[in-house]
Amino acid sequence: MRRPMRWLGGLGLLGLLALAAPAFAEGLPDLGGERLSGIRVDVGPLLARGDGLRAQALQADLTRALAAEFADVSGGRGPTLVVRLNSLSMNPYVGNQGRSGFGGSMDSDYLDGEALLIGRRGEVLARHPQLSVVPASSGGAWYDPKSERRRVTAIAAHYAGWLRRALPSR
Repeated sequence: MRRPMRWLGGLGLLGLLALAAPAFAEGLPDLGGERLSGIRVDVGPLLARGDGLRAQALQADLTRALAAEFADVSGGRGPTLVVRLNSLSMNPYVGNQGRSGFGGSMDSDYLDGEALLIGRRGEVLARHPQLSVVPASSGGAWYDPKSERRRVTAIAAHYAGWLRRALPSR
């Protein structure tokens, strides 16, 4: 009975890993040498749900991470990259990484959003939905008071890194 459960657990883990990668089918277009005129992070939907302080921290972290990831294609007169974050789910984490099976926990944090390339006249040139999934342990020891803040930073960096891979530039 334990073998089928491990197999099913493995399928679940593969499913989560598949969600961690962005939907490349709806990828952003090649900038064709044009440089981004700006980068903005919209956390309005998170603020509307009452996720104030954490949303503000996420906005600051993601803005920094995106600036670093897109530094080579920023500072021009091209479109603006706007990332609208729809939801952030940070599951309770109590250090239970030692489950039997495939060696990992199913405790994960999720960040759902959409990247938009906005033209000079305000038109949406492209959109790219993306879901990032990172282990809830990404903030370090669960009992450390700074763990939650590091988890927000980790998921922001993950989101920015995958988004950079989705926006080709020549």
